[in-house]
Amino acid sequence: MKGKWKQSPPELIAAFDAAIAGRPGVERRQMFGCPCAFLKGNMLSGLFQDQMMVRLSEADRAKASLEAAATPFAPGGRPMREYVVLPPEIVADKRKVGAWLKRAIAHVETMPAKKPPKTKDKA
Repeated sequence: MKGKWKQSPPELIAAFDAAIAGRPGVERRQMFGCPCAFLKGNMLSGLFQDQMMVRLSEADRAKASLEAAATPFAPGGRPMREYVVLPPEIVADKRKVGAWLKRAIAHVETMPAKKPPKTKDKA
C-alpha cells in the first residue's frame, strides 16, 4: 500500500478521544486525516494508521523505550525526533496511556506557544 495510508480504526479513535477528553488546554485537530492532540499550538499526541504516538522529552523517550517497549515514530520511514509509538497493550490500558499523555503534556508545556497561521483573505 505504497503512498496510501490506512485510516485509524474506529476503536482506536474512540480510545484516543477518551484519553484526551477533559485535559485542560488540549485541543483535538485532524492532521493529514489523522486525529491529533495539541497544546499551545504544539502537537503532543496523535494517531497514525493503527498506532498512537506521543511527544516526549529525551529522558521520557528513553524510559518509554525501556519500560513500555515504545518504538520511534517513523511514518514512511522518516523518524519524527521527539515522538514514540506506544505499543497496543499500553494503548488498551486507560491508566497507562493516561500516564504517558501526562508526560507528553508536561513536555509540550515547556515549549513556547505557536502562533496560529495567518489566514489569507478570500476576495
